[in-house]
Amino acid sequence: MTDRQVPPEQPMRLAAHEAAKLTARITWMSVSVGLSLMLLKTGVWWFSGSVSLLASAADSGLDFIAAMGTFWAVRVAVAPADAEHRYGHGKAEAFASFLQAGLVFASAALIGREAVDHLFHPQPVSAEGGAIAVMFVSIFMTLALVKAQALVIERTRSVAIKGDRAHYLADLVSNAAAVVGLGLARLTNDARWDAFAGLLVAFWLVKGAIDVLREASHELLDREVDDADREELIRLALNDEEVLGVHQFRTRNSGPFLHVQMHMELEPRQSLLEAHVIIERAEDRILKVFPNTDLVIHADPFGLSEEHDEDFDGMPVGRIVNPKAHSTLNA
Repeated sequence: MTDRQVPPEQPMRLAAHEAAKLTARITWMSVSVGLSLMLLKTGVWWFSGSVSLLASAADSGLDFIAAMGTFWAVRVAVAPADAEHRYGHGKAEAFASFLQAGLVFASAALIGREAVDHLFHPQPVSAEGGAIAVMFVSIFMTLALVKAQALVIERTRSVAIKGDRAHYLADLVSNAAAVVGLGLARLTNDARWDAFAGLLVAFWLVKGAIDVLREASHELLDREVDDADREELIRLALNDEEVLGVHQFRTRNSGPFLHVQMHMELEPRQSLLEAHVIIERAEDRILKVFPNTDLVIHADPFGLSEEHDEDFDGMPVGRIVNPKAHSTLNA
């Protein structure tokens, strides 16, 4: 292990109550933007008949529904553990992401069918100027939201907010496609450009839904945290010469919470009290950087620990020795 420091540009994870405040604010903003854009686009589509605008309005409608799901999920996820959910409720965020992905798939199917029908049976688009103006308003509002969501994700790592942001990023693409499609339809007097733009939006929505499903499945299947976080957790655990090594090091995310367990190898002749103090120091180091962490650290005597860890695809899940401490022990 290298003794690298935490890069200053990577902020520490927030405490649970601070993360809850941020996610609550951003979900209110998401619901408000989704509802406003859905009503605005639907009203203009009613007069214009634009397929690409219909696609964008449907996308905004699903953004609104998904935002409501996220609004619920982030509040459930931070609820404390109870007798029936001893590990808390963090995975509510992943379930919300699955709902979001399903809605996007449904939207893509409906928009694709409508676009194909208009490709073969073009219908004139009216009020193109008003429709294009609505798209520019939508782009401005959505850009402001996704920028705010990116800041919240950076601080909270919320998978539900990531899924919600994926919706609005897709909305940006659909808005841009609608502007291009409406503009070309107006310039060429060929409504099929508008239908073609709607079809492109449908394909983009499918891609976004697959990305959201992948992210949610990683959490539901208890995938290890990313390599940077894993390396930092191990560095913090070993940042004490009295910690001789760790093994059975496992991690998983659950909404805003991180679960970490490990066996920590210590000097065999130490007393139980001395081992307890060393482990508490390790817990303090980890919780300072990763405050929303449920830590389980088991003490093992160095050289006498069990050997039943394996490597998976090159990932060091087995024994990790502290080089400095090990050389000191041998000396």
